[in-house]
Amino acid sequence: MNNPLNTLPTTRREFIKWGGRGIGLIAFSRFAPSFLVESTLAATPAPEKDRSILVLVQLAGGNDGLNTVIPFEDADYYRLRPTLGIKKEDALPLGDTLGLHPSMTALHALIKNGQAGIVQNVGYPNPNHSHFRSTEIWETGSSSGEFLPTGWIGRFLDNACAGIPDGKEADPVAVHVSNEMPQSFVSAQTHPTFGLNGSGGRGNPENLAFLEKLIHHEDHGANANVSFLRSTMMDALVTDKKVQRVLGGYKTEAGYPGTPFAQSLRNVAALVAAGMSTRVYFVSLGGFDTHSNQANTHQRQLQTLSDGLAAFQRDLVAKKLDSQVLTMTFSEFGRRPNENESRGTDHGTAAPLFVMGSCLQGGSLHGTSPSLKLQRNQDVTFTTDFRQVYATVLDKWFSFPTDKVLGKTYEPLTFI
Repeated sequence: MNNPLNTLPTTRREFIKWGGRGIGLIAFSRFAPSFLVESTLAATPAPEKDRSILVLVQLAGGNDGLNTVIPFEDADYYRLRPTLGIKKEDALPLGDTLGLHPSMTALHALIKNGQAGIVQNVGYPNPNHSHFRSTEIWETGSSSGEFLPTGWIGRFLDNACAGIPDGKEADPVAVHVSNEMPQSFVSAQTHPTFGLNGSGGRGNPENLAFLEKLIHHEDHGANANVSFLRSTMMDALVTDKKVQRVLGGYKTEAGYPGTPFAQSLRNVAALVAAGMSTRVYFVSLGGFDTHSNQANTHQRQLQTLSDGLAAFQRDLVAKKLDSQVLTMTFSEFGRRPNENESRGTDHGTAAPLFVMGSCLQGGSLHGTSPSLKLQRNQDVTFTTDFRQVYATVLDKWFSFPTDKVLGKTYEPLTFI
């Protein structure tokens, strides 16, 4: 039998990594070994409760953009996809030439009433087909030949979010509902963040109980590092219990589906409604790596996405929180324009992403559709750089200088 003491972290870095597995990740801005040491930021006021909030939704695996936003008037689409191409009469119309996948009726209704929009053909120069590397590029906001140690959200937090005064209970500045902390949250400074596991629930009760026992165990020989870890664990447990009270007591009439993805969004809505000063939430939906037999799998995933997002938006509207929240999807890449021999699609480049909220303007479609004048196994060429999307969020939603996060300015889009 393994001794739980042998699995405990021995350093702050290990604790942060360990906590990301779902016990309630909390990492406070205290570099000293004891939480009793006076903070140099003690005079910083707590963040106000009415700040703009961003909800990031990751479509992990590489979402097929051409069967999400369907160019039904383009003969090359059907040339490249003789069996996977979706018929014009089945697509949900977005205009004279484009339609939405037929499984996305709930999101289509939001698009029609102006609460959701689409940014078309989003990618970056010199695209990478690796899941790991392309996800890293999107989450760090780097170029394809650049390796950044921090995420784009982490750099935003470094520049925009102050430290936590000692002795004051602090809300996490960022929350993720995923099985590990997203790379986009990685920062140079330390900020209070929190993690629920990927199904939207709390961590292992045995781990939590053991942490409580460890925290209250008297160790007269404890050194400064142990004292720091103990105080950090205590902060994690306090936040975990606070979050669980919020989630357990939340009442909604939005009719969330029973999928883990929808329940994760329900938990985000609960935390927003509780008035937490959290700036960014991150939710992940996997299953988009459709190399074979794509049609049914992709339909299920898009319906899960559509129904979950629509329920989340209904909930925010009912709670009069919709003006405070912007939701945005992203995926590491799209798929190849041509179908393969297994009736699937291989790793590609650019794809559309969705934005959702009452703050949207400028119509439902932004950017331009990709050209499909391509040969087999050729990729589409992006027309909107994903960092333009980030710049729009930073500049127009957070009112924050883009260059401090992305290293330079990018022309923002018009969806906000």
